[in-house]
Amino acid sequence: MPFDVPRLNPFQLVLTLLFCALSISGALAQQALAQSLAQDQAADPSSVIEAAPRELADPTIQKRIEDIYAQIDTLAKVEVSVQQGVVILSGQVSNEAQAQKALSLAKRLEGIVTVEDEIERTLDVEGNVIPILDQFAAKLTRWMKAWPLVVVSSLVLVLLAFAGHRLGRWTALWNRIAPNVFLAELMAQAMRIAFVIIGLVLALNLMGATTLMGTILGGAGLLGLAIGFAVRDAMENYISSIMLSLRQPFRANDHITINEHEGKVVRLTSRATILMTLDGNHLRIPNATVYKSVILNYTRNPERRLEFNLGVDAADDPIAAMATGLDAIRDIADMVVDPAPTAIIKTVGDSTIVITFMAWMDQTKSDFWKMRSLAIKVAKDAIEHGGFTLPEPLYRVRLENVSGRSAMPQSAADSEATRNVPEEESRQKTGHAANDTVLDVSPDRHIEEMVNDERSQSGDTDLLDSTRPVE
Repeated sequence: MPFDVPRLNPFQLVLTLLFCALSISGALAQQALAQSLAQDQAADPSSVIEAAPRELADPTIQKRIEDIYAQIDTLAKVEVSVQQGVVILSGQVSNEAQAQKALSLAKRLEGIVTVEDEIERTLDVEGNVIPILDQFAAKLTRWMKAWPLVVVSSLVLVLLAFAGHRLGRWTALWNRIAPNVFLAELMAQAMRIAFVIIGLVLALNLMGATTLMGTILGGAGLLGLAIGFAVRDAMENYISSIMLSLRQPFRANDHITINEHEGKVVRLTSRATILMTLDGNHLRIPNATVYKSVILNYTRNPERRLEFNLGVDAADDPIAAMATGLDAIRDIADMVVDPAPTAIIKTVGDSTIVITFMAWMDQTKSDFWKMRSLAIKVAKDAIEHGGFTLPEPLYRVRLENVSGRSAMPQSAADSEATRNVPEEESRQKTGHAANDTVLDVSPDRHIEEMVNDERSQSGDTDLLDSTRPVE
């Protein structure tokens, strides 16, 4: 009967080959690991203590262990018994550390099968306290012998720390290197810290305390990481202050808007940006917020466009109304001629055509809101005098059961009578002629004077530098 070979699809064939490859590689890896361990053990003869150069025997092993323990004061009372390669340790030691030391030494001998622990831990005061006192005395003696080296190391640390301090106080150097005062102070402080660290490293190297130096540096790194997470917001604000001092996004007395906050810039400090609001109040915004916010600077470009809406009756010609209003706006003395004022039809309603007037003005010569108010007034007056009607709200009133009554309610009759009052008489009753104070569009300098007074009185460091370009 012929032997049928099962057919495998490509996927099963790939899995089979992969399994075989993994099995072979695993076996080869185990063999290589065993050979490596054997080579390491053969190459490191120090890990095994030879009991005798020739044939090993139980008495020889016992004698070898006893001789080793005899050289160690703390293990002198340990008793050793060896039978068929099994080492039994008994006797007394002062603490667990000495017992473990005895066990580890016995296990290192060649020919040992196992080590049984029958040692008694006495935990006596003399056996535990006196060795510590002896170690302390020995260390104290070594330190007393090494005091000249300690003095030299301390002197190196002090000299380097003093040199870093003096170098950090070299204000002229750091002001020449750094772009502003804040960064100059930061670089000076970094130099002081760097010199102290260099002095500490050299002092520890001179005393041979390289292990202690590694411990200190490792602990300082972990401590710095923990502090960094704890003061993350403060560090973000500090870095934002550095970036703002480098980028210089605004000048003192600039009229800016930061998110929903508006005012004039007083100063940029290492922690916050101080604004004088248009109400005359101090506003302190953290620099981290300023750096991530959208900043609108009104002062950066002196020309600013104003716009307003006026409506005319749907029966009037809107093009003629636009021309009339624009002629009036052009006649304003402080209005910018180029670009010229423009107007567009914004919306057309049932009874009103809304026209948007736009014009440019110079903020250094005129106040924006005063100029806008004046432009609205002159355009409105020109349109009215040109015969155009500024529409009023229309209301449709439905009257029922009005037999025997007047066809017009008293309120409507009063409104009609008021509407028929001559224009001059209505103007005399409802308003007064504009005076020079109302028509004055000169800039309001009061907030600017408050900012200048604040900058002259405060002693805070200002990071704004008028000699550097604004980003």
